[in-house]
Amino acid sequence: MKRYAVLAVGIVGLVFLADGVWIHVKARVAQVLLRVAFERVLRGAAEAKPWPWADAHPVARLSLDRTGDELVVLAGSNGRALTFAPGHLEHTVAPGTEGNCVIVAHRDTHFAAVRELRDGDVVRVRTPQGTFAYTVVARQVVGEKETWVTQPSSGTVLTLITCDEPGKRLVVWASSDRG
Repeated sequence: MKRYAVLAVGIVGLVFLADGVWIHVKARVAQVLLRVAFERVLRGAAEAKPWPWADAHPVARLSLDRTGDELVVLAGSNGRALTFAPGHLEHTVAPGTEGNCVIVAHRDTHFAAVRELRDGDVVRVRTPQGTFAYTVVARQVVGEKETWVTQPSSGTVLTLITCDEPGKRLVVWASSDRG
């Protein structure tokens, strides 16, 4: 009987391990498919879906100079979209335009590198309208219900938001002299 209990615990452990690995594999594979779809957007496709059943489409490519990370950003920020890529928060301005453009993502997958950003680092956002450079100017951990970080702002601002400890969010602000 003891041998079956050890076997059962081992199987449960493997299931949890496989689930954790699957999240990262899915995130990486999705980025490959999203890059292909984003290239179609750059060539003029309005809403190029990365796979036939996708309910979101790429709108930008985010590049972090410090880490070399490049991530395709999806329109919208619902849970399904964030499983595959960072998402552009719906009620905020498009990258490169005056105001506050907010992009959100999970800390354990796509925005793991955001934790490494420091003041002065450059973040680039490419869209069909061009490539826009932003310089990191501040970072702060806030409560998860503090929505003021997504509110409109003067100037051209990029706000990156990811999870921190439970109930908290890491917010990184970057600004551009454009706009």
